[in-house]
Amino acid sequence: MPTDIVNFTPWSALAGGALIGLAATLFLLANGRIAGISGVLHGAVRQAEGRGWRLLFMAGLLAGTGLYVALFPGDLEPREGYPMWLLIVAGLLVGAGTRWGAGCTSGHGVCGIARWSRRSIAATVAFMVIGVISASWLRHLLGV
Repeated sequence: MPTDIVNFTPWSALAGGALIGLAATLFLLANGRIAGISGVLHGAVRQAEGRGWRLLFMAGLLAGTGLYVALFPGDLEPREGYPMWLLIVAGLLVGAGTRWGAGCTSGHGVCGIARWSRRSIAATVAFMVIGVISASWLRHLLGV
């Protein structure tokens, strides 16, 4: 049974994508580094060198989210009805996947594809395919 699209927002999605691309480009030009969130977080936890800018980067992500919520109250509705065990397993699987795939969607999907990295293109195709399969399986087989 097809699902109706009820929240189709192409202009805000285009603006958001452009801002993400601009931020990734500026970050690369300013620091010579890829704005891969999992790599930044890993470096903040595991490496003493460069910890300051990495922590500031992560704080900026949280502050930006807080600013958006403050400026547009009620715009982001929390999704409810998911069992806690499923959320924990999903988070652990995402964390494991970013380690096994040597990066995440921001590093491979945004920065890597823009640089025509074969490894990043392959990684992005892999996590998109697995994501579609996982979502279909959870929704249609388990009813989650």
